[in-house]
Amino acid sequence: MEPFIRSDQYNFIRKQTQILINGHATANDIHVLTTLKTLAKEKVFGLFEEISEEQEQLLIPIMDVKDNEGAEVFLLQVEPYVIPFQTITEQTIKKLFPKAKKLKVPTLENVNLKETSYVSWYDKGSNRKYIIARHNHKLKGLQGTFTSLNKKGICTLCNAHEKVGMFMSEAKGKGGEQGTFIKRGNYICEDSQKCNYNLITLDKLHDFIERLN
Repeated sequence: MEPFIRSDQYNFIRKQTQILINGHATANDIHVLTTLKTLAKEKVFGLFEEISEEQEQLLIPIMDVKDNEGAEVFLLQVEPYVIPFQTITEQTIKKLFPKAKKLKVPTLENVNLKETSYVSWYDKGSNRKYIIARHNHKLKGLQGTFTSLNKKGICTLCNAHEKVGMFMSEAKGKGGEQGTFIKRGNYICEDSQKCNYNLITLDKLHDFIERLN
């Protein structure tokens, strides 16, 4: 069976296992637990437009999760079917940011691509944050200044309460008039690894890309 689960979908599945663990720890009513298990299965199956019988057999054991040990076993069985973020070469990065003449290409060898919905890094020298994500079936590069707030807030991308900063980008004004630019900003996670871990849907990431373009 080929990988069919995106990283954000895997995070959603992991979150459902935690809901089941909490439910078994606090509820004794068999009807409540049955409802929790049924909802978890329906929500997980609902992540996919089409799902084969083989894929269902992989995911349906989520209903048996009762504790951390059971969740770990289940997630270890599911993890091999997570689609990794595509490998990005230095040449690809430079093509995505053609105007960044002194672009410092990051080392991505240690990045777990199965835990990645978008790639991001911060260049202290230029005070710029770079983001690479898939949008409309192709890679999209975003860049902007980044100013840390040195406190926690709600991230625009993952909607989690994490340490955030202001990502500010410039776009050409209406009609693309020369010298006319519009600044657009959003609060996003300072730590993109945590942000990727928190992502349970790509909706806000795609909205973010569309707004900045």
